[in-house]
Amino acid sequence: QVQLMESGGGLVQPGGSLRLACAASRALSNFNAMIWYRQAPGAEREYVARIHSGGSTNYADSVKGRFTISRGDTKNLGYLQMNSLRSDDTAIYSCNVIAEYTTYWGPGTQVTVSS
Repeated sequence: QVQLMESGGGLVQPGGSLRLACAASRALSNFNAMIWYRQAPGAEREYVARIHSGGSTNYADSVKGRFTISRGDTKNLGYLQMNSLRSDDTAIYSCNVIAEYTTYWGPGTQVTVSS
């Protein structure tokens, strides 16, 4: 089956920015939604943001005004721009894509915010 892969994570100082990407191993048709989640060590997975096929977006209160989710194309599916990063943004970030009437998950990319 198709594999998703997140990229763009890394170590950044507080107040810095990163842009995460979510790509598929092949083009995906019938795109419905892309959702970003994050999970900090010892914590439950947390919803971050989503975008739907029509372009509507939604954000968790904790990231609203700082993060921006956007669409790409059928293979480079989308992005999560993260600005004004804080230490409590540290987590593994995973993308979830609903397309071709199936839900796909990536393995996640580590984001560490530290001085």
